[in-house]
Amino acid sequence: MSSSVGGLRSSVQQYRKNAGLAATELARRAGITRQALHNIETGHSAPTTVVALRLAQALMCRVDDLFSLMPGAVEARVIGEAQQGCRVRLARLGPHLLALPLQGAAGLTQRGDGVITAHHGPHAEVELSGDLALAERTAILIGCDPSLELLAAHTERASPDLRVLTRPASSGAALAELAAGNAHLAGIHLWDAESGESNLPSVQRMELGQPLHVLALWTWEQGLLTAAGNPKGIRGVEDLRGGDLRLINRDQGAGSRLMLDGWLDVAGFSMMERQALPGYHDQADSPLDAARRVQSGAADVAPGPRVAAQALGLHFIPLQTEHFDLIIPEKFLGHPAVQALLATARSDAFLRELAALGGYDTAQVGQLRGIVT
Repeated sequence: MSSSVGGLRSSVQQYRKNAGLAATELARRAGITRQALHNIETGHSAPTTVVALRLAQALMCRVDDLFSLMPGAVEARVIGEAQQGCRVRLARLGPHLLALPLQGAAGLTQRGDGVITAHHGPHAEVELSGDLALAERTAILIGCDPSLELLAAHTERASPDLRVLTRPASSGAALAELAAGNAHLAGIHLWDAESGESNLPSVQRMELGQPLHVLALWTWEQGLLTAAGNPKGIRGVEDLRGGDLRLINRDQGAGSRLMLDGWLDVAGFSMMERQALPGYHDQADSPLDAARRVQSGAADVAPGPRVAAQALGLHFIPLQTEHFDLIIPEKFLGHPAVQALLATARSDAFLRELAALGGYDTAQVGQLRGIVT
């Protein structure tokens, strides 16, 4: 691990540990106190020239190996909308440095890597406020399952030198962002009614020009979300007939919307009938957004997963179980943060918390469901 102060990056602690030296012994060899060495290693102070030379001699390396200047500003491609002065988090994706704006609730609680100081079309100049090396150890995960944030948090807790940034998006949009080079991996649930298969048919239609690994995360229950206690006695999509119930739908490309259309097909709804359903054209951006609309009384029913219903105390009518998978381009499989996330998805600590959310079956977590070329 490296630390920095005043634009100076220190790798002393990493070299000391690699050399098998205790902090007390290295401090003695450099002629400084244990506290002074601690301050240098943690980035709270910079060494004098003499101390830097002594440290390099004791660790049998060059001063340049132990200390380097951090760039004050970098150019990055902005993902999403951001104005000058917006704080961002950075991630390296292949040859590109990506800047993810910190906005909304995340902007109030998350630490940024820098601030946008100028715009150049889709690119921006970012004045750094942290260590750029963290961007190399950061993976971007995009998808709509609310538990992806929990998975990212567990990953960072287990591997504090790595980072996973989550971006909410419906499954269709997640695949499009993956194809555009705006994420390392995507979590999707796209049911194909014709084949009865989840995700693989949609990935095969992408034609991305590179191998994509489809890894199982879990299966989850999809169905209808209704108000707590189900006061209107809704039993299934057949009850939408007659126009007495108000629906809130998901956005185009969302897995829950595909499933709703499939259920309406089975129930014999014509295209004209479904288009006339109250609320069919009203769209929620996420499962939790749809659940909040039902909770507030703005809608009577919404398609979505059990986890969204339980999170807000709603009634849930199960209709189908489907796969939620990770789609990972082969070139990113070896990324340290991706590897850490896959290991965390199989960890007891994470799986216990996921089980408490309800509606998940993790029997296949981490299994390869297919490679699409």
